Amino acid sequence: MKTFQLAGKARELSNKQAVKTLRREGGVPCILYGEGVKENVVFSVDKKELGQIIYTPFAYIIELNIDGKKYLATFHDVQYHPVTDEPLHVDFLAVTADKPVAIAVPIEITGVSEGVRQGGKLQQTTRKLKISANLKDLPDSIVVDISNLMLGKTIVAGDIKYDNIQVLTSKNTIICSVKMTRAAIGAAAAAATPGK
Repeated sequence: MKTFQLAGKARELSNKQAVKTLRREGGVPCILYGEGVKENVVFSVDKKELGQIIYTPFAYIIELNIDGKKYLATFHDVQYHPVTDEPLHVDFLAVTADKPVAIAVPIEITGVSEGVRQGGKLQQTTRKLKISANLKDLPDSIVVDISNLMLGKTIVAGDIKYDNIQVLTSKNTIICSVKMTRAAIGAAAAAATPGK
């Protein structure tokens, strides 16, 4: 999995006025907790740099450098402003190379569905899957081949099988399906009508 280097500045837990000043100066308050972190680390990052990991479909292992101290982490949660949609606060989860990491990874659809060839319409309802794996086994994306997906059929999270990776998303979660269209129904009816 790709890594992203992000610089942070340690800060103290402070009052609302100090946090407002930090945000006005282009900073975003953050917290780091998890594996190997005895006490929560309170810090801030540059809003523009942060945007490169929160406004993207990709998943990263983040190499945090907080005043010279280095941590491996995943992006865990973000609070957005209800009007401006700007990040107000970010949680990072510390990870280690020797324990499985839970992370949401983008789904990459490949192939041309047999159902689409018959006139159906492909619908992708899930864009990311939550998985668990050791750092060395984490993929950049989960590749889903839809070549054998027929009309009216679906692919669910439970269908996804990878070595050394556990899918955490509910097994019944629909990833994609091929819906019947009027054209497909018409073609099926024409094929079933004798003498045509």
